[in-house]
Amino acid sequence: MSKIVWLMGPSGSGKDSLLTALRQQENNQLLVAHRYITRAADAGCENHIALSEKEFAQRQKQGLFALCWQAHRQSYAVGIELDIWLDSGLDVVVNGSRQHLVQARARYGDALVPICLHVSTDVLRKRLEARGRETAQQIEQRLQRAALYAPDLDNCMILNNDGSLDESVSSFIHLIY
Repeated sequence: MSKIVWLMGPSGSGKDSLLTALRQQENNQLLVAHRYITRAADAGCENHIALSEKEFAQRQKQGLFALCWQAHRQSYAVGIELDIWLDSGLDVVVNGSRQHLVQARARYGDALVPICLHVSTDVLRKRLEARGRETAQQIEQRLQRAALYAPDLDNCMILNNDGSLDESVSSFIHLIY
């Protein structure tokens, strides 16, 4: 049975880096889904499809999204192509939202495999400082939010992302296969 991996983690935990690395793997069974987001195409590091609010609303009305949600004053979605990929026997990784895990589970049931990235506070601080997108105050706020990040340990596999990217990719592959 095909599975959808719902990858979650606090900002700066390495989701985008992990997804980029997974795209480079020679695994014909695993796809990394792009998201549709109402933000500029060059904003952040994520490989996404930029849509205006109007485009997003139109596609949502036309039923072109498998899942959609709001977060951080933006609209996010994964397209119905996700269902085609799953029906074709492929496994798909989605940069998911922990606030919308219930919605994803309702749609995909047992095919959904939630994975929560965990990063220690020291490593997270270094990564946030290195990317240079936030002020010192914003970094502290992100660290405080990350400290409150409590994955559902009963229903979520934990992937420690303190080590190298290669280690994380290997651990990810071992978790899902």
